[in-house]
Order: sequence, then C-alpha cells, then structure tokens
Amino acid sequence: MKRMSMFFVILSAALMLATPVRAATQIEWWHAFTGRLGDLLAEQVNQFNASQSDFEVIQNNKGNYSETLNAGIAAFRANEQPHLLMVFEVGTATMMAAKGAIKPVYEVMKDAGVDFNPEAYLGPVKGYYTTTSGDMLSLPYNASTPVLYVNKDALSAAGLDPNIDLSTWQKVGAALDVLKASGNACPLVTAWQSWVHLENLSAYHDVPFATKDNGFAGLDATLSFNGPVQVKHIQTMGDWAKEGKFIYTGRRNEGGANFRAGECALFTESSAGYAGVKKEAKFDFAIRFLPYWEGVTGAPQNTIIGGASLWVMQGHSAKEYAGVAAFLNFLSTPDIQSAWHQNTGYLPITLAAAAQTKTEGFYDANPGTEIAGMQMTAKAPTSNSKGIRLGFFDQIRGIIDEELEAVWSGSKNAQAALDTAVDRGDLLLRRFEQLNR
Repeated sequence: MKRMSMFFVILSAALMLATPVRAATQIEWWHAFTGRLGDLLAEQVNQFNASQSDFEVIQNNKGNYSETLNAGIAAFRANEQPHLLMVFEVGTATMMAAKGAIKPVYEVMKDAGVDFNPEAYLGPVKGYYTTTSGDMLSLPYNASTPVLYVNKDALSAAGLDPNIDLSTWQKVGAALDVLKASGNACPLVTAWQSWVHLENLSAYHDVPFATKDNGFAGLDATLSFNGPVQVKHIQTMGDWAKEGKFIYTGRRNEGGANFRAGECALFTESSAGYAGVKKEAKFDFAIRFLPYWEGVTGAPQNTIIGGASLWVMQGHSAKEYAGVAAFLNFLSTPDIQSAWHQNTGYLPITLAAAAQTKTEGFYDANPGTEIAGMQMTAKAPTSNSKGIRLGFFDQIRGIIDEELEAVWSGSKNAQAALDTAVDRGDLLLRRFEQLNR
C-alpha cells in the first residue's frame, strides 16, 4: 500500500514537472534614454513586470532620439518592429504620415477593453499627440518645456542680487552686462537652440513658426520664423555671442555640463534638466520662467512641449496589444507619473499626478519645479502656441542649427540666416507634402 501511494506521489510530481509553465507575453519597447533617465525608465519596467505575470516588457536603448526613430523605421520595413517606439515630438508628423505602420493608442485601448480617458491628461501635453476630433494617437511619456536655470552664486559673485528679476530678455541683457564686466567667462549658455530660441520663442510671443497653424492644419504649411520678433531675438543673441556674453557650446545639450560644473551663470534648458542640475550642482541654483521680450503684444503666451511620446507599431497579435494597453495604463497611474515628474523635471502627463505632487508638498520643498507646468497652462494655447507639427522637422532643425551657428560666429546677420533657413526648410516641406499626398 505504501509503495502504491509513493508511486502516485512520484507520478504526480513528474506530471507537474512535465506541464509547461505559461510564459509571459513579451512586449518590446525601444527608447532613447541612457544614464539617469535610462535607470528610471528601467525601474518603471521592472515595477510593471513585478506587478503581474501575464506580460513582460523588455526595454532596449536604440541611441539618441534621431537614431531611435530611424531604427524604428528600418525595423518596420524589415517586419521586425517593436511593439512600442519612443519618438521625439519633432517626429510626430512623420509617424502620422506612416500609413500602416502605427496603431493609434485610442484604438489599442479600445480593442483591449481598457478604461481609458484622454481628458485625464494635461491639455497642452495631450493636445500635441491628439487629432482635432480628440483621438489620442500616441501616449505622452516624457514631456518638457524650456525654463531658465540660474546660478545664484555666480550672480552674487558679480555683485548682483541672486533673486534679481530676470523675467524679460531686456532684464537678462542688463544682467549679462554686469556678469561680463565682473569677469564671468560664461554669462549665458543654452541647450537645444532651435527648440528654445526659435520654436518656443515663437509660441511664447504668439507669433507663427509656420503657416497652417504651425502645420497642424495641413501639409502645405510654409515656414515663417523669419519675422520681426524672431529676427530681433536671434540678432540680440548674436551680438551677445560677439561680446562674450552668450557662449555657444553645441546643438544639443553640451552646455549642460558647463552649467552643472558652475562655469555659467544663466542656462536656458529643458525642465527635464532639473534631475542633472540637482544631482551635480555644487552651487545654489534656482529655476525661473523663460524670459520674454517686453513690448510684444500677447507675450508671454505659453511655451510648448519637447520630449517624446510612445507610438504603438502595427503587426502584432491581439494578446500583445493587450499587454501594451496594460503597460501604457500603468505608466499613466498617479504614483508612477508623480515619481517620474519629481525625479526628472519632466511634466506629469496627467492631472491626477500633478495634484498628487502638489499634495505631497514637493513644490513647496523644491521651489521652481512647478514653473514648467505653470508656464504651459497659464493661458489657453493659440494656433501659434499649441505646438509645431511639420514633416522632416528633424532635418529642418539641422538646417536651423547651421544658420544659427553662422549668426553666433558673426558670418551672417539674423535676417539673412533666418531667411535662408526658411527657404531651405520649405524645400523639405514641399518634398514631404509630395510624398504624402
């Protein structure tokens, strides 16, 4: 009898071992983050994977924003596309025009039967990735806007009040004069020159960057960032460069290292630069509103977003899309979004996350971190300030960078440089229009 019982025990154990364990459905996410942001992204993925057993998200860095977009396009052509692709905001028109390549987020959520309310997301953030009928095409993930970072110790060393009013470019110019005269070698530096000093400059002063509502209203848009406001600003910065008051360090975020090291007094950069500044700066710093030109009607209006959203790619199974929907819902929860906002400086993408951050006292404990949200939501966006949606926008930025560098070096004046950038950029827009008729 004992032998028979032992036989059934052994048989049952063998059957259990022979029964395959159900594998979690894998969801592949390609992104552009490394360093601190990459670590925080990986932490989100680990939290989701640990919270359930049906799906496993696998995150994979594919280089910078441009490289990630190009990798996604190449993968789709080879039918090897990931489920989720991080695409920076300037790639939005390209993704919208990619017929058959994307599955809109609102469809993913609807098909998966997931409770999804687009109205739960911040208006200026969701609006950029949403159709005029209110359908969300991609999920906002890391949304930022430019602000002014101030090295208060550098101001004090120059004999300036560290809390000096820097709300206008006129007042910034006066401060730069004092900083330069005191021997400061880097009064002003910037990151992302086109995004800050042309794209957001235009929105903040309620003047068009392009026709057709900055491209939202049609593919036949033409560029118009060579108007009086933009020319005045770029020429002023060119003059500051010639006088050693504005130090040009590169097209992307090269100047961040100079500011965080304490070398520069003022720094125009993404709100998402907060994480790096807070971690590395050995000096007293502050975050201020982006300056505007006093005397321009309507200014300050509102700034526009940078960063990226998550696009769902076509070509996967219903079960895999169910996993994508579950993951996107997870990323949108108040706990995840408030932690992301507080750790990075990116905007909270939902109203609930913004409210939770305020309730937790984060803004009181970290003055200035609320400015990005205030700057974007103080006024209702206009047709000039809801964002820019243009084809081949990454390449157009490259053209702008070249022409701005000519101004900083003194080889061109602002009007000539911006006129040339508009002419060269419009050729790309016409090509994009022809390809997507």
